[in-house]
Amino acid sequence: MAQIILICDDDPIVHQSLSLYLEAEGFERRSAYTGPAALTAATSIPAPSLVLLDIMMPEMSGMDVCKALRKVSGVPVIMLTARGEEFDRVMGLELGADDYIVKPFSPREVISRIKAVLRRANGMTAEHTGKEYKFGSLEIQPDSYTVRLNDESVQMTPREVELLALLASHPGRVFPRETILSQVWGYDYYGDSRTVDTHIKRLRQKLAAPDAKWQITTVYGVGYKFEFDG
Repeated sequence: MAQIILICDDDPIVHQSLSLYLEAEGFERRSAYTGPAALTAATSIPAPSLVLLDIMMPEMSGMDVCKALRKVSGVPVIMLTARGEEFDRVMGLELGADDYIVKPFSPREVISRIKAVLRRANGMTAEHTGKEYKFGSLEIQPDSYTVRLNDESVQMTPREVELLALLASHPGRVFPRETILSQVWGYDYYGDSRTVDTHIKRLRQKLAAPDAKWQITTVYGVGYKFEFDG
């Protein structure tokens, strides 16, 4: 079954140019031209395999669409924008986007980035296939992108689950920020270490629990490690 790519952009030319390349690569294409339509299409059944989401969408911005989407879905998202400011790029990734492409771009570049994001998403699952990590009241199931705390499901983005699984797979090991970026976001990731710091902060907030025997520890000037005293 062909993987579905949802194009969310108000410019028909973007849809036309990308559609030709997507279909040539064996992908199935869907389109949305407004923010609300993008959110509806991204949560429809069958779900898309990946969403290309323009920031400047009519009626509802791409940032707001991504934020709302991340509350209900872990589908990979690549943000599209005509602006290249650092603030926009980092904020989009911190909201849960998987990659970021600045216009103007070549369709070939977009196809390459789509394949890279899908490979990373599938690679993470393959690396942890059949593995589950349990630390007291915390359970991590990378295969299904599921995290449970005190027998209750914790809503997380795919990157948050991948980051947590990476740290938890080697308790006590220090992971430098650069290593985390390369293993979780991929070697072609264009962000910086602040994104790692923000994701760690969100993980700590989501997994805060009294009497927890585990913690994510900061190794100042280096990175982070997962510790368990059980």
